[in-house]
Amino acid sequence: MKAVSVQNINKSYAKHKALDSISFEVASGEIFGIIGPDGAGKTTLFRILTTLLKPDSGSASVVDLDVVKDFKEIRNHVGYMPGRFSLYQDLTVEENLNFFATVFNTTIEENYHLIKDIYEQIEPFKDRRSGALSGGMKQKLALSCALIHKPSVLFLDEPTTGVDPVSRKEFWEMLKRLQKQGIAILVSTPYMDEATLCDRIALITEGKILKIDTPKNIIKQFDKILWAVQSTNMHTLLNDVRLNENILSCFAFGENLHVTIANENYSMQELTNFLAEKGHKAIHIEPIEANIEDCFMDLGNVLKPRQYESY
Repeated sequence: MKAVSVQNINKSYAKHKALDSISFEVASGEIFGIIGPDGAGKTTLFRILTTLLKPDSGSASVVDLDVVKDFKEIRNHVGYMPGRFSLYQDLTVEENLNFFATVFNTTIEENYHLIKDIYEQIEPFKDRRSGALSGGMKQKLALSCALIHKPSVLFLDEPTTGVDPVSRKEFWEMLKRLQKQGIAILVSTPYMDEATLCDRIALITEGKILKIDTPKNIIKQFDKILWAVQSTNMHTLLNDVRLNENILSCFAFGENLHVTIANENYSMQELTNFLAEKGHKAIHIEPIEANIEDCFMDLGNVLKPRQYESY
C-alpha cells in the first residue's frame, strides 16, 4: 500500500519557490528521509502532507486520501511532530498526553502498546510541566502525543535538531521499532549521518529533489575521484584549491577539504606541488570513499558559495 503519494507539487511564497515539481511515493512500513539544509523546503512539504497548507499545483495523497479534498479525514490517520516543541508547556507530561488522546476520541490505555517503550522513559516525570523537560524528554513526549491515536503515517520534521547524541541514537532506535508495526515514517533532517538510517532518502535543496534512492545506492553511484586535503592554513587552502583548473569541486568537511578531480590524470603529487608553490605547509592528501554528504554536494553543485560550508 502507498502510504504517501506526491505528484508534481509546487508551492511559492511571494517570489520564492519553496517546492518545485516535487514527486515521490512512500510505502507502509518504510522510513523515508527528506535530507537537506535549512530552507530546502522540508517543512513546507510536511505542512502540505499534513493538510496545514495547500499546494499551488500538483496532487498529493496520504493513505489514498487527497490532501485537499479529504483533509479532515487525513488528520485522523497522520501523526505530526513539528520541528519546534509545540505542546502545552504549562500542562504536565500526563496532561498533554491525555489531551491529545481526547482530541482523537481515544485513551492512553487503548494505544499504550504503541508508546510503551517511549513513554516508560518519561513516565517518572509525568507530573512535571512539559516546559521544564530537557530537550530529549520533550522529544519523547512529542512523539508519544503524535502516536497516541495510532496513525498510519508519521511525519517528523527535524526531530533530533538540538538534541544530544545519546538521545538522537535512542530516538532512531524507537523509530526502527515503530517501523515494525507497519507505520510509514517520513523524517526530515539536516544531518547527513541520519540519512544512512533510512530505507530510502530524497536529497532536497532549494525546493528541488536531487535524487531518490537507498543511501547505499546513492553512494555507489558517486563516480568522481575524491581526495581529502589538509594543510596548516585551511581558509587559504580552500581558496587556493578552488583556483586550480584541475579541480572540479572543493568543500569544507570538518578538518579537511573534500576535493573532486576534473582531470583523472592529475596526481596527488601535482596538487601537492601546486599548493607548496602557494606557500602551504604540512600538506596532506589522501584518496577517500564518498559519503552521503559528498553525494549531496556533488548533486547540488548549483549551491551558492555561502552554502559551501558543511552542515
